Amino acid sequence: MKASWEKIEKNQGVLTVEVEAERVNAALDKAFKKVASRVNVPGFRKGKVPRQIFESRFGVESLYQDALDILLPEAYIEAVDEAGIEPIDRPEVDVQQLAKGQALKFTAKVDVKPEVELGEYKGLEVTERSSEVSEEEINNELEQLRKRHAELTVVEDGAAEEGDITVIDFEGFLDGEAFEGGKAENYSLELGSNSFIPGFESQVVGMKKDEEKDLDITFPEDYHSEELKGKQVVFKVKVHEIKRKNLPELDDEFAKDVSEFETLDEYKEDLKKNLQERKEQNNRVELENELVDKAAANATVEVPDVLVENEISTMMKDFENRLRMQGLTIDMYFQFSGQDEAALKEQMRGDAEKRVRNNLVLEAIASAENLSASDEDVDAEIEKMAKLYQREADELKSILEENGNLDNMKKDLGVRKAIDLLIENSKAVANAE
Repeated sequence: MKASWEKIEKNQGVLTVEVEAERVNAALDKAFKKVASRVNVPGFRKGKVPRQIFESRFGVESLYQDALDILLPEAYIEAVDEAGIEPIDRPEVDVQQLAKGQALKFTAKVDVKPEVELGEYKGLEVTERSSEVSEEEINNELEQLRKRHAELTVVEDGAAEEGDITVIDFEGFLDGEAFEGGKAENYSLELGSNSFIPGFESQVVGMKKDEEKDLDITFPEDYHSEELKGKQVVFKVKVHEIKRKNLPELDDEFAKDVSEFETLDEYKEDLKKNLQERKEQNNRVELENELVDKAAANATVEVPDVLVENEISTMMKDFENRLRMQGLTIDMYFQFSGQDEAALKEQMRGDAEKRVRNNLVLEAIASAENLSASDEDVDAEIEKMAKLYQREADELKSILEENGNLDNMKKDLGVRKAIDLLIENSKAVANAE
């Protein structure tokens, strides 16, 4: 097989491929066996028609598409390897010649991973970060813990306050007509959560059980619905129930209830230790992000749209998974937030482009510094995964190999080494504050 690569613009080029006639004929043979098992020819059992009779009746051309389906994918992969390119999207294939006894000739217009021109990435200055834990941070953590262990009591006579959970019916009207998506019954709404349109929750504050009220609301100018953006509407609301959080006392009994410790002081000491460990981990992440952002800012690379779109798709899937863990669906999120899918994806675009740029730069640094993952590195990473998921390491490795993800793991570990290199060669400077 012959393959040649010609770059035509930016990160795009044309792969010209010629596959030997012998391989074309072999693919036609496979195609005939596949097709012959499906056709009916008078005088012959299905799958038993001779090749010569089949071709005289249907023509050898009837085998070309199946032969192409067999031969083209493997020929394309071989050509990509021979040319030493990294495609990032499906190729645009043009078959120029396909005939029995002749070579297969085709071209493939391919988008490839862009070249990165690295700038300064060693000796970058980073802000010093402290892992000390203040008394205020410990108290804030304790306050959040109290809220999580709060008991809900039903308010029978009083009015709803900020932080209360109300069970309500509501229906929205525009110019006196009910609009789609603006109605719900027995909906639990925490006042002050800012999960509804601005102005809604604040007007429910002060309402009492069984009270009905009309809320005058103006939809935001950037609301996803053209029908509602910037419009004044009325929500008819009825409160069925008000629940209030009663926070537990912060004492030794509280410490016993939420931990293995006998006293609040002991628990606070352990909490301080855990907060410090968490802070050290967060500082490490912030340090990595600062260095990668600076290295990326110093580099020159044109980020392809297709990689950004792929990253947005990945971010959307991650977002939907997080919502599911909270018992929500993406449609529910759109209803609550006033966004639609297009708006959410556009909101993610900046972060997606940044992620792609940073990853391309890290891969370029790994290549420039000859940083790669050894088999021992991969085995060690799989061992970590095995402990985390309580699976056998050999089983996980087999799964990764079958799914073709082992190479991705090696690449990710190489990128991790690039980040370590940035940290090792950085210079810490005092925080200006």
